[in-house]
Order: sequence, then structure tokens, then C-alpha cells
Amino acid sequence: MSETVSGDGESASRIVKTTDVLGGQPRIAGSRISVLFVYERVEGRGLDPQTVADRHGLDVADVYRALAYYHEHPREMEEVRREREGAFESFSEDIDRPDGVSPE
Repeated sequence: MSETVSGDGESASRIVKTTDVLGGQPRIAGSRISVLFVYERVEGRGLDPQTVADRHGLDVADVYRALAYYHEHPREMEEVRREREGAFESFSEDIDRPDGVSPE
């Protein structure tokens, strides 16, 4: 259950990847809040970084670090997004449904 620190310096060390937490997605150290989650709230939904920090018990600096990580690692974040979408599709196909009910 070791953490892999991503990047250089103190700021970057707040973004970690742990194989057994969130499937190894980059996240804010000491939390289960992923970089992608922060990005989707701030840039996807237009929430203020301070609002995201307050709602999830984070330091606003960590929200900004997560956003910086997202933009500094575009290929990795696209891969995280694809893996998540694939897992969702696989999960939705595996759900037992009553006869005649489709997943869509």
C-alpha cells in the first residue's frame, strides 16, 4: 500500500497514486478525491475552487494542485478517463435487469 509521489517538489507531492486506492488514479494525498473529480467540478461544472475545497474538506491549494496536475499530464488523464468509461460500460452491462429492460 505504498504511495507513489508524482512530480517534483512539495506541491507535486500532494498528488499521489496508490495502486489500491481509486484504482491507482492520481488523487490528493490523504483523501480519496481524484484529480479528475476536481477537474470535473471546477472546469466541467464551473464551481469555484474554494467551493470544491469547502465541500470536500480540502485545502484550496490542493484543488489548484490537482488542476495543475490535470493540465500537466494530459495523456495520463485521458487514459484515466477512458479506463473509467470502460469500467462504467462493463458494469452497466453486467447488471441484472428484469426481462425487457435494456441498459439504455
